[in-house]
Amino acid sequence: MNKKLKAVQRGHWAESISCWFLRLKGYRIIQRNLRTPMGEIDIIALRCHVLCFIEVKARRTQRTALDALSRSQQKRIIRTAKSFLSRNQRYGDHHIRFDFIAIVPRHWPRHIKNAWTDT
Repeated sequence: MNKKLKAVQRGHWAESISCWFLRLKGYRIIQRNLRTPMGEIDIIALRCHVLCFIEVKARRTQRTALDALSRSQQKRIIRTAKSFLSRNQRYGDHHIRFDFIAIVPRHWPRHIKNAWTDT
């Protein structure tokens, strides 16, 4: 199996783990793998009138997972979130948050709320 295919499979697995983790915490998953010409968002979830756009990274260590999210990726996610909101106006009165989940072998997922802002 080639390296890229393994990375894609590992990403889908990490997103599935993250979705279950979020559900256990009371989140409702609105959408997974939103892809637009502007970018992609791994998970969109809702909890207590807060709409969360969540990026998931699976790495060997917490540090490498945290370092894997670049500022340019954050900007693409923000643009994609704005596109999603323009097409889904029912979420217009919700609070918006950008979260990050790090998936590391033999550890619970690390959920960082408000990992970055739209500034």
